[in-house]
Amino acid sequence: MKHTLRCAAYVLSGAALGAPLLVALATGLALGLAASLVVVGIPLLALLALAGVPVAALERRRARLVRPEPLAGPHRVPEAPGLAAWLRLRVREQATWRELAYAVLMACVLWPLDLAVAACTLGLPLALAAAPAHLALAGGPGGGGVRPAKLWFVASYPAACGTALLGLALLAALAYPLGAYATARAAVARLLLAPREAETEARLAEVTRSRARLVAAFEAERRRVERDLHDGAQQRLVALSMGLGLARLDAEPGSPLAVRLAAAHQEADRVLAELRELIRGIHPRVLADYGLAAAVEDAADRSPVPVDTDADLPRLPEPVESAAYFAVREALANVARHSGAARAEVHARHTGGALRLRVRDDGRGGADPARGTGLTGLADRLAVLDGTLTVTSPPGGPTVLSLEIPCDPMPPAPAA
Repeated sequence: MKHTLRCAAYVLSGAALGAPLLVALATGLALGLAASLVVVGIPLLALLALAGVPVAALERRRARLVRPEPLAGPHRVPEAPGLAAWLRLRVREQATWRELAYAVLMACVLWPLDLAVAACTLGLPLALAAAPAHLALAGGPGGGGVRPAKLWFVASYPAACGTALLGLALLAALAYPLGAYATARAAVARLLLAPREAETEARLAEVTRSRARLVAAFEAERRRVERDLHDGAQQRLVALSMGLGLARLDAEPGSPLAVRLAAAHQEADRVLAELRELIRGIHPRVLADYGLAAAVEDAADRSPVPVDTDADLPRLPEPVESAAYFAVREALANVARHSGAARAEVHARHTGGALRLRVRDDGRGGADPARGTGLTGLADRLAVLDGTLTVTSPPGGPTVLSLEIPCDPMPPAPAA
């Protein structure tokens, strides 16, 4: 019943929209052709070519009345902002011209079909079903009778009730043809308005490039912040700590001034240590200077859980090294916080045109990346590089994190 009502709404709305669309297209074409004599009509005709875009957007939404699955749009997002960039892209897309063809088809062919089907499957049965009301409005049996749907003469309430029952039966019987027509009509819309495989692949490639640009911009900003902190705030803190140390040497031992200078010196050293740890978390200098293998060794040395490392790696592209390093750091942090492990190991190799890295611990297991361990974001980051991240953690352990990123080694730096 619900599907029949949705199909009826689809057919009726198509019949209602078609006539205004025909008038709008005909008017736009006439104005464009008339004005083309004075050049102004050329932009009007160009805009008329885009008339199918809003029509198609509405039709994709209407098609969900028959089939709830969403119908994706085929258009790409302009790389440049502004209306001019949007217009240039739309005019060049094949989907725009398919949508215009659909709008013309709907205005000239489909809406008359919608109207005819609605009249036969809905209008006629409902007109027959309304025979008693029609007769009552005409003054009853003494008013001369009525002719429902212009078919036959009804002059009494028993005849009107029989006609109404016939109309209801006809309405039920025609529900299937109505649904079949609506399904076929929506299939035509989906065929013309759905994105083609090449368009889908182009949009997917565009999304992939966009994600890669975002990751690259994020990494560049991360390196800039690390560089500013390392070369700016850290150097000033080092100078401050040295100045406080020299001032302590000049102060009389045991004096209130010496005590205050010692406290300030210790606080400056603590702040400097925290800043260095923050810089290391943003983008460690060892990763940029010596590569992933050295950075993994450094992360293992700083882990509260003993970690054995076996990383024999060439220099790899910077995005690959950065993504792999932060995956190792996150994995070792999870080992220390959640696993209860006594020991962990990191194994990394570049084989078969890909970086393959594994982090294993002897903890209790049962790790679930979906519970906010930070690995979900890392998996998304690896996906930009066509990499994969998997976690195997049965109850009782061990937990094994494995990642694989396709990449080629960097060429050796030229000798100075």
